[in-house]
Amino acid sequence: MKTASRLDGLDTLRGLTLVSMILYHACWDMVYLFGADWSWYRSRGAFLWQQSICWTFILLSGYCFRLGKHPFRRGVTVFAAGALISAVTILFLPGNRVFFGILSLLGASMLVTALLRRYLTRVPAALGLSAAFALFLLCYRVPYGLFPAILYRNDFTACFGFPPRDFFSTDYFPLLPWLFLFWCGFWLYDITRRDSALLSVRLPLLTAMGRCSLWVYLFHQPIFYALLSLIFHGERR
Repeated sequence: MKTASRLDGLDTLRGLTLVSMILYHACWDMVYLFGADWSWYRSRGAFLWQQSICWTFILLSGYCFRLGKHPFRRGVTVFAAGALISAVTILFLPGNRVFFGILSLLGASMLVTALLRRYLTRVPAALGLSAAFALFLLCYRVPYGLFPAILYRNDFTACFGFPPRDFFSTDYFPLLPWLFLFWCGFWLYDITRRDSALLSVRLPLLTAMGRCSLWVYLFHQPIFYALLSLIFHGERR
């Protein structure tokens, strides 16, 4: 029962974050694909909204890594989903391409963590969490040219946090610095796993969404794009 409660709480939080993400992406579509004039969406407030979504997903993914039984398989699946999104956007929406977006990051982080798990679990949780968060903050500016320009060469180096000067992606989360935030979730599990009261909230619709989060992520944008196309096309007529 305790395991189920914890999973329900995590799924509920993931479902709530999915709703926030869906609303954010609907706004993004209206502003950047359909030309809606909404200056606030380019403001600091909108940026903080976007960051709250990605931080929650990354921390949750690192936390839930400790609960999964097949980390390599899960990592490959999520990374493949990210590659699919990249391929579709590069082929059909090259001006809004996604290269190494959030799913690619999560999949790659799962694979790297699976390789290093035996070493990471030996680190005391409080020390690991503190060090990972400090490294995340220290590396936050890496993709913006913190190191010598020779490291920032091409799309391959961009995956690790070293994009070339002409690099462009509408959703970009390289391993540096975001792998360290994933590891914050990894060690956060050791600190909070016995406190089931924080992880026992169950709201049927949100919990159900959280359980199929990958499918929601893959299909919400095509559905919204189709709906908004009908709406905006109807208005122009």
